Amino acid sequence: MSGADIDQEAEDLTAAGDPFALFEAWLVEAASSEPNDPNGMALATVDPSGLPNVRMVLLKGVDGAAHPARGFVFYTNLESAKGRELAASRQAAVLFHWKSLRRQVRVRGPITPVSAEEADQYFASRPRLSRIGAWASEQSRPLESRFALEKRVAEYTAKFGIGDIPRPPHWSGFRLTPVEIELWRDRPFRLHDRIVFRRADVAQPWQKTRLYP
Repeated sequence: MSGADIDQEAEDLTAAGDPFALFEAWLVEAASSEPNDPNGMALATVDPSGLPNVRMVLLKGVDGAAHPARGFVFYTNLESAKGRELAASRQAAVLFHWKSLRRQVRVRGPITPVSAEEADQYFASRPRLSRIGAWASEQSRPLESRFALEKRVAEYTAKFGIGDIPRPPHWSGFRLTPVEIELWRDRPFRLHDRIVFRRADVAQPWQKTRLYP
């Protein structure tokens, strides 16, 4: 990237008025440059004692401007550790890091379940073996052996045959509706660009602040 390109990118970041628009532009660029899963994000939750948990999940949707609760959508087994923690605390944080672009985006806010219709639609779009896996895996619970998992996969494969595979009742999605989005871009000598958008709640307008690196 040339010096002019870097300066233009810094100007674009500073001038941004809508964090969603800039995030979506960055995500499109990441899709062309990241070797694996540009939609991968670290999801942070807390357990009942307040001890943090973090793991990688996949972003499966960013709501458009017309959506009443615009946010970041992902899916999981509701009985998993993250599913239980999200249901209990109703808030979370995610981090996107695109090493190829030297950029990251941090997001924090409340969590709400997606609608049954949204979950059904996304579940139906998954590969067949992934849908069977959602039934077979008792996510986050002890597994006696790999064979035991493969046996459950075989059992559900036989159960559903070549017919439709419905969404399990224990599998759905969540929407993180942000109250804070920070966009970070690498600059020389660790003098990075950091622009944070904050709002008191999801119904309020964004307030933009530049932060020290």
